[in-house]
Amino acid sequence: MQTIDQIAAEIVGREGGYVNDPDDPGGATKYGVTIGTMRRLGIDVTGDGRVDAADVKALSRTQAQQIFVQHYFKAPGLDRLPEPLQPSVFDMYVNAGANAVKILQRLLVRMGFDLDDDGILGPVTAARAHDAMAVAPNHLVDAYGIERRNYYYALGDARAASRKYARSGGGGKGGWITRAEAFIAQKYHLTLAQHRERVSKWV
Repeated sequence: MQTIDQIAAEIVGREGGYVNDPDDPGGATKYGVTIGTMRRLGIDVTGDGRVDAADVKALSRTQAQQIFVQHYFKAPGLDRLPEPLQPSVFDMYVNAGANAVKILQRLLVRMGFDLDDDGILGPVTAARAHDAMAVAPNHLVDAYGIERRNYYYALGDARAASRKYARSGGGGKGGWITRAEAFIAQKYHLTLAQHRERVSKWV
């Protein structure tokens, strides 16, 4: 089993370096850490008394990993989840915040468990996740990954500017989809034809 620090290092590797994409609501971002996150946490890397794009550019891999472990794993209580589920939920929390937990909660509700989809990983959600893992130990991680994939496609359905993250320029799988499928068993990956069919109505 990987350590949380190892998982965080992999997330940083997937996120990549500095970008400031006008289509990304997060704004200036490096290693997956947005300028909004750095302002919220008061991370002034340059020490000039303000947090701006220069601080995002100056952020190190180690600092990004520490932010993820402290604020995207420990703070929301992801350590309460069954260990096999933690990497995918952690990765999604970095990418989508509390929506990562809402996706899990809605999946658990569809599995027949009674809980709210409030995005908070409290004792009830944690207990139901462990119950679900006991019921479907070989399927829960894949099911969550598939729900992540569905979430990304739905974002593309709703917002044209987001489609480039789910569909590559050549019509293949974009970063969001490959990211979700990194946590899904190969047999549940969509074929290229299936992916193209899913996005066929996108302009």
